[in-house]
Amino acid sequence: MIPIHAVSPAPTFLSVPLALYVHWPWCVRKCPYCDFNSHESVPQEAAYLAALITDLEAALPSIWGRSIVSVFIGGGTPSLMSGATVDALLAALRMRLPLLPGAEITLEANPGTAEAERFKAYAEAGVNRLSLGIQSFDDRKLAALGRIHSGDEARHAIELAQRHFERINLDLMYALPEQTLAEARQDIGTAIATGVTHLSAYHLTLEPNTAFHHAPPPLPDDDLSADMQEMVEDSLAAAGFDHYETSAFAQPGQHCTHNLNYWSFGDYLGIGAGAHSKLSDHAGIRREARPRHPKDYLADPVSRNWLAVNRQDLPGEFMMNALRLTGGVPLELFGERTGLPLSAIEKSALAGRQQGLLEVIDGTLRPTALGRRFLNRLIGLFLDA
Repeated sequence: MIPIHAVSPAPTFLSVPLALYVHWPWCVRKCPYCDFNSHESVPQEAAYLAALITDLEAALPSIWGRSIVSVFIGGGTPSLMSGATVDALLAALRMRLPLLPGAEITLEANPGTAEAERFKAYAEAGVNRLSLGIQSFDDRKLAALGRIHSGDEARHAIELAQRHFERINLDLMYALPEQTLAEARQDIGTAIATGVTHLSAYHLTLEPNTAFHHAPPPLPDDDLSADMQEMVEDSLAAAGFDHYETSAFAQPGQHCTHNLNYWSFGDYLGIGAGAHSKLSDHAGIRREARPRHPKDYLADPVSRNWLAVNRQDLPGEFMMNALRLTGGVPLELFGERTGLPLSAIEKSALAGRQQGLLEVIDGTLRPTALGRRFLNRLIGLFLDA
């Protein structure tokens, strides 16, 4: 039983961790599986940097007095930015925001845009973690995914990154078009052999409004995909990686601070085209979104749509994030982040336990091995409550 007699404190928003997300919306080529806000166009670097600063300055009153635990520059392909632009961006952030000492600053990069001097410049600007979109080391699979790099270019990009960054993540995908179990194992083995300390391994899914959704490629069936997932988890566990989130694996001490903040229902300010925010204040929790298309954002970077999160939706929103963490979350975190009593999730949690999907151990609520396999079903118990 969840101890519903426990009193949940009202959320003190100043104690909720706050992260910053910066969106770069341009790519060299739109991948057929990608549903992110990315656009094939010539980047307008100087104008976009100015818009980001204007956006941030307009947002400052909503985050006064709060420190930034992490910065994540995502996209799109942020590694299309020059080193000078990244340096100017991070300088502008530091001038306007109190970053915690040693704050994690991540930048996403693609092998097809990797340059030794650019990586060096990013590190000198203050980026201390690089996330490389590898996806596969197999040239045929990369071609099927519409990637602009080869397997050799992926290996070279990793070598370049390791000259300048101690903390590197590799994004990989499995269940790719016509992929065999042996091919998936080869990809994971190659990634492990590089010595990087963090891996994100995603099952390829056909998202709406993508080229793959409109014209699906031949994909492995459910049984083979499940075998691949099990192989990925077993291989990385044997290599010393902690499977700490549905798709995230890290060596000890190398977990991603920024993403952990998302999954533990922390706050985040998003700036840039289509960026989203989740912010707490005395009035409750609200979500914001910037104009999605770069043209619209550049025309009005201070425009945002916002929506207050209803209290009845908070249990589902909290659990949609927290249950992705394989180690779960302390029960008291639910009250700290939502201001709701534990009784708000008791019925759903009981159903999850009865179905063998959820467990409470030493004050921590977490999915079971079965719950991790059927995560959508488990989360649905809280969304439908």
